[in-house]
Amino acid sequence: MEIISAKYIVSSPGWKQCPPADKQEYAFIGRSNVGKSSLINMLTNKKGLAKISATPGKTQLINHFEVVSSDKKKWYLVDLPGYGYAKVSQKSRNNWGNMIESYIRKRENLVCLFVLIDSRHEPQKIDIEFINQLGEWQVPFVLVFTKADKNKPGATKRNVAAFLTALADNWEEYPPYFVTSALTREGRDLLLNYIRDFNAGVSKA
Repeated sequence: MEIISAKYIVSSPGWKQCPPADKQEYAFIGRSNVGKSSLINMLTNKKGLAKISATPGKTQLINHFEVVSSDKKKWYLVDLPGYGYAKVSQKSRNNWGNMIESYIRKRENLVCLFVLIDSRHEPQKIDIEFINQLGEWQVPFVLVFTKADKNKPGATKRNVAAFLTALADNWEEYPPYFVTSALTREGRDLLLNYIRDFNAGVSKA
């Protein structure tokens, strides 16, 4: 599958203000500075679609993009605020957490959540806790390991394996996962084809 067009629609302070839930929706989330905007721009083949910032926590709203793909489908791609150690007040962080939880649990057209993990690092507690929470909420998700170009291949494999091992304490099966690089475009076709299968109704997370 290829992306024909992608355009910014709106930034919303909460799930109730999001666009009408009339299209399949795929949301991207991860720790602050995990490379979310870069991945979105790479997938859509549109540099600058999602704003890239060197400051963690810059994304503070629910950002909707409307995508038209070669399977003749229109769908929403959503850029969610990052979780983690952004330099913001505790009150703002709590507000973000409530906003994210409400969106994830109540947005009725959310097909799949793509949880981004920085492949350069060993398993981080905050990522594991967030994924375990998704399991309790019964939210469909997949893992996307980012920034593979910044590692030697062996290091990426070790970190991915270590992360999956860390999940094994609470999960009987590993979730689907992809290894990506916004620079080399690794994983792009696999991710887009995964979304294509959802659009066609032949895939489930």
